[in-house]
Amino acid sequence: MTAVEEKPARLISGPGILLVWLYGVMVVGAVSRSVYQIATEFDRAPLAYALSAVAGAVYAFITYTLVRGGETARRAALVCCAAELAGVLVVGTWTLIEPSAFPDATVWSKYGAGYLFIPVLLPLSAMYWLRKARTREGA
Repeated sequence: MTAVEEKPARLISGPGILLVWLYGVMVVGAVSRSVYQIATEFDRAPLAYALSAVAGAVYAFITYTLVRGGETARRAALVCCAAELAGVLVVGTWTLIEPSAFPDATVWSKYGAGYLFIPVLLPLSAMYWLRKARTREGA
């Protein structure tokens, strides 16, 4: 690192550490569940299992950006959290309106009820924290 390069601003100070931990737990839960289900019973509920894999990938990317830090990572995480929230709301509503489309649950089914509603609360918390981190850096 040269003298003119600046170290990216940390996003994992204070409550950011809790966000990284929670996203890490969600990565492990969503990825391990989807890998097992895709490997053993994909024909039973392919949409549900594929959506769980997508959720795991989204959680992994957000975790990475939070740990990486810096303004570009903060913006990428913010966009990804908004997409995550949209996914949770769409899939959650879809599972309530048309339950037959999901013979098995996804991470985002019923707004994350199987995961203590963490999938709907986590992106809201992360977006708040990321917006607050921007204001703090600008001050």
